[in-house]
Amino acid sequence: MSNANSDFKIIENAPRPVITTGIIGWMRDNLFSSPLNIGLTAIGVYLIYLLLPPLLDWAIFNANFVGEGQEACSGTGACWIFIRTRMSLFMYGFYPGDEYWRINIVFLLLAATFLPQFFSAFPYKKAFGIFSVTGLPIVAFILISGDMFGLAHVETEQWGGLSLTLLLAFVGIVAALPFGIILALGRRSNMPVIRTMCIVFIELWRGVPLISVLFMASVMLPLFLPEGVTFNKLLRALIGIVMFQSAYMAEVIRGGLQAIPKGQYEAAEALGLNYWKSMGLIILPQALKLVIPGIVNTFIALFKDTTLVLIIGLFDILGSVQSAIVDPAWRGVSTEGYIFAAFCFWIFCFGMSRYSQALERKLHTGHKRN
Repeated sequence: MSNANSDFKIIENAPRPVITTGIIGWMRDNLFSSPLNIGLTAIGVYLIYLLLPPLLDWAIFNANFVGEGQEACSGTGACWIFIRTRMSLFMYGFYPGDEYWRINIVFLLLAATFLPQFFSAFPYKKAFGIFSVTGLPIVAFILISGDMFGLAHVETEQWGGLSLTLLLAFVGIVAALPFGIILALGRRSNMPVIRTMCIVFIELWRGVPLISVLFMASVMLPLFLPEGVTFNKLLRALIGIVMFQSAYMAEVIRGGLQAIPKGQYEAAEALGLNYWKSMGLIILPQALKLVIPGIVNTFIALFKDTTLVLIIGLFDILGSVQSAIVDPAWRGVSTEGYIFAAFCFWIFCFGMSRYSQALERKLHTGHKRN
């Protein structure tokens, strides 16, 4: 009996077969687990074999990186010289060159407040996050616009490039979330007037495309303002984007509120909490956690929709690329410009996606993830 027990212990402590662990095990489970997967893997490898070498030749091996003009671009490779020489236009638009340092400071502050959110062990992470949505917009506006503290004033018509894209997306994200929460709560209100007003607002803004909203904000909004009151084009675009996205955000958050069991509401009432305390302390934290993917998806859509401001005369990064492409000195380099713009959008959208997944894992409270 003792010999059997000792044999059992030896078998239990034996390492797993190599074929089931590491890269070999992963490939066996994910790429070669069935005849269908084997066939799909073979097709995928063949497509990579066909497409990857020409792509690398065009983008890297035969590409042109050194030079000052299009005449320096030779061969069949990409002309990355175009991106390098026009980088200031893509980043800052038509902002005065001697004032770039102001936008650079805003970029550094943005990175300094958001990058710590990706590291759970970073101290004062909460304080940095609060500053990013309260103090940072004010500091950024003062630095970029100027006209105070001795800074030269720069008209919004001169703002552009990636800096304008980030500004539109950041303000839209910061403002759309609280407005969306208020609209979602209003749509579920027991007061008919409040509920009807919120329903009309949400359905009205969700029923028209963003391009129409921007046209209306640019052309029609000034007609409803008192005489002598004017908003510049950028502010009108921001108002339209915030209103449009807050309607979509409201429906995402309403889905989270409806997913909360009725017992949670009854528990809040049993504790003697009033409406706002029960929502702020019990209901909303759970609802927002449930709809993190939907919220981030709305943020990503907002970030990409900022390209539509081009139709009202604001040159974001895509508009800056298009204005550079039409330059006669750089004919035939549209592919490189669009790839650069797409890469910039992908970097930020992928970062938001990864952060949302990390936030989901952090707020996970016992439900098994498949």
